[in-house]
Amino acid sequence: MNMRFYRKLPMPIDIKAEFPVSEDLAAIKAARDEEIARVFRGESDKFLLIIGPCSADNREAVLDYIGRLRRVQDRVADKVLIIPRIYTNKPRTTGDGYKGMLHQPNPDERPDMLKGIVAIRELHLSALRDYAFTCADEMLYPENHRYLSDLLSYVAVGARSTENQQHRLTASGLNIPVGMKNPTGGDISVMMNAITAAQHKHTFIYRGWEVESQGNPYAHAIMRGYQDATGKTIPNYHYEDLIRLHERYEASGLLNPAVIVDTNHANSGKQYLEQMRIARDILYSRRQHTELHKMVKGLMIESYIEDGAQKIGNHVYGQSITDPCLGWEKTEALIEEIADKLG
Repeated sequence: MNMRFYRKLPMPIDIKAEFPVSEDLAAIKAARDEEIARVFRGESDKFLLIIGPCSADNREAVLDYIGRLRRVQDRVADKVLIIPRIYTNKPRTTGDGYKGMLHQPNPDERPDMLKGIVAIRELHLSALRDYAFTCADEMLYPENHRYLSDLLSYVAVGARSTENQQHRLTASGLNIPVGMKNPTGGDISVMMNAITAAQHKHTFIYRGWEVESQGNPYAHAIMRGYQDATGKTIPNYHYEDLIRLHERYEASGLLNPAVIVDTNHANSGKQYLEQMRIARDILYSRRQHTELHKMVKGLMIESYIEDGAQKIGNHVYGQSITDPCLGWEKTEALIEEIADKLG
């Protein structure tokens, strides 16, 4: 085998014992989980915003950003439910580049997975303790979910992972919403199959155990656009795309039909400023059709303190080192506008 076994990492139960969630914080998470679940069950008309940096690269800046979100959340709490993005592992198309805080707690230093595990747990724990936010993260590595399972209120499965069996089966064992992105090639059937698998019961191997999942009724779609055979980006957030998704849901018999629309990635062609226009377009479509109003539960927006993106090593505080993001002033104005348009 052409790899070196560097060191044995702690088990999730040991990391959780070292960095525990108190009873008070667990109660906050339980309340948040129920509030979010009510949206997916159609019992609450609040609109979800899964919003934050493309990747969580700097603890101080991420917590600064989340503190700003907390103040906005308090102002729009009657209409909007914010789930901050703290994405701590970053999928790479070619395998090269910054892979997230899990790999590199300090982007300027070599990978250190032990420090990374501690860093991501402490970051999610701080968001809960200091700002009463339980957050979203991407399930890039299904086996690692247990390190954060008592802290997360939302999980996304990326476009390159949606077809993977272990992601689908692990999602079926979670009791929080899991969003399945459409694949980069755009085949919605792949996404719908992933949702179906995640909503069913399964027996499988997880972290060396034979486990039985109960199925996740909150598994749902994330529309993020796609690329055609020539590499051209094709959006799938338009009214007609959402109607087609509604029709697929109608024919599927799946529980709690829902979609979160990703305003960046292939939907914007990674033109991050387009996210504001796309958000308005989706809200307009939602107002035109009763079933879309029910199905479109929220938006996924990439946002940070400073507009755009930078190269690793530039050290611009609060600016993304991966995909470009909306800056804070535009983000705050957009959240307020969304709340106003929700009526």
